[in-house]
Amino acid sequence: MRQGSFITFEGTEGAGKSTQIRILEHRLKDSGFDVCSVREPGGTQAGERIREILKDPDLKGQLTPEAELFLVSACRAELVRSVIRPALKAGKIVLCDRFFDSTLAYQGFGRGLDLAQLQAIIGYSVGETRPDLTLFIDIPLDVSLLRRSARAQAASGEPTTDRFELSGDGFFTRVENGFRELAAMAPERIRSIDGQGSQDEVAALIWDAVVKLRL
Repeated sequence: MRQGSFITFEGTEGAGKSTQIRILEHRLKDSGFDVCSVREPGGTQAGERIREILKDPDLKGQLTPEAELFLVSACRAELVRSVIRPALKAGKIVLCDRFFDSTLAYQGFGRGLDLAQLQAIIGYSVGETRPDLTLFIDIPLDVSLLRRSARAQAASGEPTTDRFELSGDGFFTRVENGFRELAAMAPERIRSIDGQGSQDEVAALIWDAVVKLRL
């Protein structure tokens, strides 16, 4: 595996991306690599403030799909130029919790925006900064619902949702199918990982995909 590699994680809510990023980060560091972990939307001071707007449940129905798209794209443009590119230039392995595939899945397949127009906006936002490997953690919608409920209960004692989670089952079905379609369209970059196993089982599948890529 070479230094200066860019790996993104994708999947619907509750797929376990954040946990698996931490596991992979520790394993890479133990193997002697310098690792930078970031998330979308967010990852910068400005981006984290925009993230709060995007996820605020009180704003349900108050952001059009187009407004949502441009807020996400603003976060991404800042993150790419302020964090990701410098880290890659310094020879670090960058792990990113969501990237442009989430825009295609959420704002494209989920919200119904034109995919060709999204690709153009993504291209302007990221330029030539593209993932070397994308790990799509695939779980069914019912598993996603159960995990989100359990996560909310553990965090606060009461079920909580963010603005995206209030979008309904139909939305998440379209998002889930969208991720699978994207994976089928780009098999050389996107690796589908069965996310229904234990944390250790999923982590083993991810490590195998990373090692096989020989970045």
